[in-house]
Amino acid sequence: MTAPTGVRVEGPPRPYGRPRGRSRQVPWLYLAPALVVLGGLLVYPVYQLGLISFFEYTQAQVSGGEPTTFQGFGNYAELFGDPQFWQVLLTTVVFAAACVVSTLAVGCALAVLLTRIRAVPRLALMLAALGAWATPAITGSTVWLFLFDPDFGPVNRVLGLGDHSWTYGRLSAFFLVLLEVVWCSFPFVMVTVYAGIRAVPAEVLEAAALDGASQWRIWRSVLAPMLRPILVVVTIQSVIWDFKVFTQIYVMTNGGGIAGQNLVLNVYAYQKAFASSQYSLGSAIGVVMLLILLAVTLVYLRLLRRQGEEL
Repeated sequence: MTAPTGVRVEGPPRPYGRPRGRSRQVPWLYLAPALVVLGGLLVYPVYQLGLISFFEYTQAQVSGGEPTTFQGFGNYAELFGDPQFWQVLLTTVVFAAACVVSTLAVGCALAVLLTRIRAVPRLALMLAALGAWATPAITGSTVWLFLFDPDFGPVNRVLGLGDHSWTYGRLSAFFLVLLEVVWCSFPFVMVTVYAGIRAVPAEVLEAAALDGASQWRIWRSVLAPMLRPILVVVTIQSVIWDFKVFTQIYVMTNGGGIAGQNLVLNVYAYQKAFASSQYSLGSAIGVVMLLILLAVTLVYLRLLRRQGEEL
């Protein structure tokens, strides 16, 4: 049966949620300026970093005294054959994990506390946290060194430790740096998680409280599952920040501690590239750090995808 002349026959309706070809290009047009900027500020430096890691590039090549020669994976073979590299890598992983767990614990605990206190104490805590967050890393490190100074620091006087040096021992120096890292990092977690908690319907929390759930049970069974996408973001950010800590370690341990006992990968790369003028080895360490962080992030996101989380 044919349609009458002049009557337009419409096809089947387009399924909802399936954008047309031109509509698919619109988001990329909005993202184009940001992608161009990221390409210039991120992609090209990473390309140069990887390129230098495949050549012999020392002070002799920088000054023009010797030609640059292609080494292939020779720099990586030398790096992986150095026992100090593996020791520093293990130290970095353990230290970063401790910083991430401590930062998340402090930030989440204070975020919950913000929902329980009145407006004036909440404002005071927010301002104090934002002040710590806004403090430059080198300034914060210097302040913490003064607080724990063996001669003039108030912490030793309050604790009655005399002239105890916190930066002399390996573990105590790492503990001191961990405190400073957590101090300047927890505000990001606190503010982000607090915003997520405020978005949770009050009826849900009231129902859990009426059922007799404790604060810890409410966090574990109600808030944490609902805030999982936010916790994913702050966890990945904390992993990236804490894995590449440089300023705090370099300032507070005077370049890596006694005999390099407090070295992490970023400081180790700095020593190789600038103190020893082995720029190719420093670049190789940077590439390894980049690959490790990408692998950790991708594995974490993949595990969450398997659990059915939408990110």
